[in-house]
Amino acid sequence: MDLTLTTREVDGTTVVAVGGEIDVYTAPKLRDTITEVVASGSYHVVIDLEAVEFLDSTGLGVLVGGLKKVRAHDGSLRLVCTQDRLLKIFRITGLAKVFDIHDSADAALAAR
Repeated sequence: MDLTLTTREVDGTTVVAVGGEIDVYTAPKLRDTITEVVASGSYHVVIDLEAVEFLDSTGLGVLVGGLKKVRAHDGSLRLVCTQDRLLKIFRITGLAKVFDIHDSADAALAAR
């Protein structure tokens, strides 16, 4: 399966909606998108993972890298995720304590 990425701007925050599988083959596409968003001057980012069917360690690494990029500019990276199998990955790795995880894009946008 491939990876789909769509970005939109909402009140100074860039929302990146991700669909498909984030794995060793597709993760660079997500990394490039996050890099482009930050390079364009948008330091508040929401990554919507609601349509993600699979996430591996490479994908987790890209999300952590994205968090480091925005924090270097005093920004924020929030995740939207309600799927138990993905949330379990974040809990097991300890990343649930690192990322600000919300149950909807609206909640993530309101958290800023």
